[in-house]
Amino acid sequence: MNKSDLMMALKENGDLSRQEAERIVTVFFQSIEDSLCNGGRVEIRGFGSFTVNTYKSYTGRNPKTGTQIRVPSKKLPFFKVGKELKELVDY
Repeated sequence: MNKSDLMMALKENGDLSRQEAERIVTVFFQSIEDSLCNGGRVEIRGFGSFTVNTYKSYTGRNPKTGTQIRVPSKKLPFFKVGKELKELVDY
């Protein structure tokens, strides 16, 4: 399922117009993005949680030349699946 499929499902099941469904999905994802960008955490009970993990810098190697390179520290979004969703999938 992609974003368009989600909008169509919301439109059909929620008795909404396409524009209303699109707005709801856009606001939902924008809210998650804003929270994560501000260092927050998003938890949806029964589904999972979104957090930002920080990774330290390290020395790596260029696989082609073998020279050492410095890989800078970075922050990446991380999703941890909730217990209920995990149990549903692993029926």
